[in-house]
Amino acid sequence: MDMITIRQIRDFTKVRQELLVLQKACLPHDEPVFPENGVWWIGKHNNQNTCFALIQPSSQWEDTAYLARAGVLEAWRGQGLQRRLIRVREAWAKKAGYRWMISDTTDNVPSSNNLMRCGYKLIEPSAPWANDISLYWTKRLRED
Repeated sequence: MDMITIRQIRDFTKVRQELLVLQKACLPHDEPVFPENGVWWIGKHNNQNTCFALIQPSSQWEDTAYLARAGVLEAWRGQGLQRRLIRVREAWAKKAGYRWMISDTTDNVPSSNNLMRCGYKLIEPSAPWANDISLYWTKRLRED
């Protein structure tokens, strides 16, 4: 596998256009999002973008972070990048004091499988936030 570096974005304004292009390429049926309370990561190989990810505080629970969005460009799929992006965001969430992670998937078997491989479990939230056919996921980060 080629060396891919995943870095947290410190200055969003410098990479907004890159994130727009990545979102459109990886998630062509979704509208790009740029939440004010999001934290982003971009993966690169030799200064070429390969993947991206976003985490946000949950809108429903104080101690919970939401794996909001992630994508891997087609040429880079199959190398475990989405699982790396999940782990990077989990590490960030732990440092930030979150106890739980949540996410959702819709018609996306690879993402669902990656969440399962990273220890996420299916749940039925009392207040679903996506749509009727979405699957909802959670993982406990720490007990305290």
